[in-house]
Amino acid sequence: MTEMALSRSAGSREEGFRPISGGKLRFLCHKDISCFNRCCADLRLILTPYDILRIKRRLGLRSDRFLEEYTVPDLSGGSIFPMVRLKMRQEGERPCPFVSREGCTIYDDRPGACRLYPLGRASSGGPAGMRGVEFYFIVDESHCLGFGESREWTVEEWLIDQGAAHYNEMDREWMELVTSRSPRLNQLTEDKLKMFFMTSYNLDRFREFVFQSRFLKAFEIRGEEIERISEDDLRLMQLGMRWLKFAILGDDTLSLRSTGS
Repeated sequence: MTEMALSRSAGSREEGFRPISGGKLRFLCHKDISCFNRCCADLRLILTPYDILRIKRRLGLRSDRFLEEYTVPDLSGGSIFPMVRLKMRQEGERPCPFVSREGCTIYDDRPGACRLYPLGRASSGGPAGMRGVEFYFIVDESHCLGFGESREWTVEEWLIDQGAAHYNEMDREWMELVTSRSPRLNQLTEDKLKMFFMTSYNLDRFREFVFQSRFLKAFEIRGEEIERISEDDLRLMQLGMRWLKFAILGDDTLSLRSTGS
């Protein structure tokens, strides 16, 4: 079984993972708790395509500028695909670049892993063409006092309350790709890895590729969709995921134009 947790992973802080007992978790975080903001430092926080879409739009930055200023390559070797993680500030306890004394400065657009916390999310890679099994667990950090609060949640209640269910759905196609066990992944070339990186993380460059290459001549894409992807980052991201699944996994997610069209 291949597992990949698309979630936070602390650096030097003492932590552990445990199952969710009885399908419920007891947890609450608020400004009056003494450990407030301590979880927002020294993180290995993998960013997903939808995370980057939301944050770079919030900051008013192009994708390449966001990648340069706020990310670093993840070299942990946990995936055959190139990943990026959020760059921590190089001061004190290495806080998140978006945390302040009052809390998260991009709260409405915070990454999906932050929305999940204190849950972690993982998926087992399924056979080609099939979804893997998704599951959740508790990330138990020694400093966190939120577990001592009386509020109880089911996993579904927590995901909905934090907006994580929406993020999970937006990243589902990508997660299926990076946790796939398709034998085609054994034939990944350097060019396909670069294609994965561009399409996953640099939407502005991917848009330029779509409109300046032979992409639109090669694939059957309706005029109304072409108009949408020219302006809508979400539509463009969704097209990109279809293209990656077509090009890397061989899935029937795009249709080639007939010869002579």
